Amino acid sequence: MCPVCTVTVIAGLGISRLLGIDDLITSIWIGGFILSFAIVTTNWIDKKWSKIKIQRFLIPIIVLTYLLVLIPLKWDGSIGIPLNTLWGIDKILLGTGIGSAGFLFGVWADKKVRKIKGKQLFNFQKVVFPVLALIILSVISFFVTKY
Repeated sequence: MCPVCTVTVIAGLGISRLLGIDDLITSIWIGGFILSFAIVTTNWIDKKWSKIKIQRFLIPIIVLTYLLVLIPLKWDGSIGIPLNTLWGIDKILLGTGIGSAGFLFGVWADKKVRKIKGKQLFNFQKVVFPVLALIILSVISFFVTKY
């Protein structure tokens, strides 16, 4: 994760707070972004330098990517705010986990549909499924945090 991306995530969190968007909803998108970025980066390295066999390092790269985003958020003071919790878990950490799981579900659903149908159902299905999962989770989270 580049420093610019980390700063962008922190700025996005700050802007969403100014707009009144709950940290849980914002961090759902952060979680999806982190996981997507790690996977895309690993795939790009694999295509560019296939001799490295980078796929065997996918899990450590994903963990490192999360750390490179979440540690600055902790240092920034965004993570660990006492009243910014849901079910006793920090909203940013909870949302990041939910968003990552939702993104993975969207990727899995896309692959499952392709396997069953033998093709994609519509253009950009590979993008729509994970994004739709994040949208659905955001709407659910909106109603969970509103009441």
